[in-house]
Amino acid sequence: MAVLYDRVALIGLGLIAGSMALAMKRAGLAGVISGYARSAETRAIARELDLCEVHETATDAVRDADLVVLCVPVGAMDSVMAEIGPALKPGAVVSDVGSVKQAVIDAVAPHVPQNVHFIPAHPLAGTEHSGPRSGFAELFDNRWCVVVPMPDSDRAEVDRLIRLWQGMGSNVDEMDPAHHDLVLAVTSHTPHLIAYTMVGVADDLSRVTDSEVIKYSAAGFRDFTRIAASDPTMWRDVFLTNKDATLEILGRFTEELFALQRAIRTGDGDHLHAYFTRTRAIRRGIIEAGQDTDAPNFGRGPAAKG
Repeated sequence: MAVLYDRVALIGLGLIAGSMALAMKRAGLAGVISGYARSAETRAIARELDLCEVHETATDAVRDADLVVLCVPVGAMDSVMAEIGPALKPGAVVSDVGSVKQAVIDAVAPHVPQNVHFIPAHPLAGTEHSGPRSGFAELFDNRWCVVVPMPDSDRAEVDRLIRLWQGMGSNVDEMDPAHHDLVLAVTSHTPHLIAYTMVGVADDLSRVTDSEVIKYSAAGFRDFTRIAASDPTMWRDVFLTNKDATLEILGRFTEELFALQRAIRTGDGDHLHAYFTRTRAIRRGIIEAGQDTDAPNFGRGPAAKG
């Protein structure tokens, strides 16, 4: 593909930003990639990996950039955007990779200069690992990225951002922020909360049973621990900023759980079998859509992460 942006700035240099830099380089989508991370250690690692031009301040990183992507936790968006806003060049595009959209819009939009375009986005890709060393160019391949244009977004700039994500390997959909936040509460946020809870319960139990829960972990618990190993700062911010949608889905989950408890207590095998048959079909749909594989998984390699 041809170069879509002469200069791209990545603010925050973790898994997503690192993977973006590698994916853009793979496809030749950016002329120059610059970046900044708050941690001096992260900046040093990014330089060691030659991910991008690494700057000592966020304002230096975004200067003259055609596209700026905020790759920081949702809770940091406000302060970062307030810092870089005055340094953005006229006509630049600001986007993000946050897992919540309405809260990001509320935090970022007030700091966007009038002559700068703001187009929120969210790549639905990731692993339980974090930091610049965890990035890889294939992270977005055949995954989905949701673009959430603002009401006044320039259509040509939205289309260019969509081409960038497609060039990095993603499928792209557009949504409004409220719908995005509800969908993600179902597909990502609540499952993570349940995983954290299950691992916490097992940790309590393992203290009683001399760590037998860990010792004899089978695939189900192992997958819970993989999800629960995700970045704690990011997930704290997700739940604090997508509170309403997450609580709505948790309420529905609790109702379903009570129904299953009742079926188990009363020996209602027909209910259990019908429920498990219906939910099994969801898993098959995910595999058929190419979003996972049905191959046995005893430790994921980089190409299978997501």
